[in-house]
Amino acid sequence: MADVPEDGLSHLRVTLSETAYLGPGRADLLELIGSTGSISAAGKAMGMSYKRAWGLVQALNEGFGIVLVESSRGGATQGGAQLTQAGRAVLGHYRQMQERTRAAIAGNVVALRAMLDMAPRK
Repeated sequence: MADVPEDGLSHLRVTLSETAYLGPGRADLLELIGSTGSISAAGKAMGMSYKRAWGLVQALNEGFGIVLVESSRGGATQGGAQLTQAGRAVLGHYRQMQERTRAAIAGNVVALRAMLDMAPRK
């Protein structure tokens, strides 16, 4: 059970349309882009290739129909990426939904964990 968070919320995926959705991976990528200023560095921190990270950024921008991440080309010393105001808003709303979900299910998680503790072990 080491991979289950203490709060019991391991995955919250919010689907807004067929193309616009946000889950923990996409949210973490946005957050890392915001803090590193780089799609490459954000992807690397998550253990994914630049190609995969860039594909997710494109999917987010296209899916939402607005630019969430702006990027500029450059070499090793230029370029970069940043969240737009819309990107920061989308990330903020998602993180709020995570926190509210954690609070809403906390009692049930405690009850279920108590049941696990009573279960006989094999």
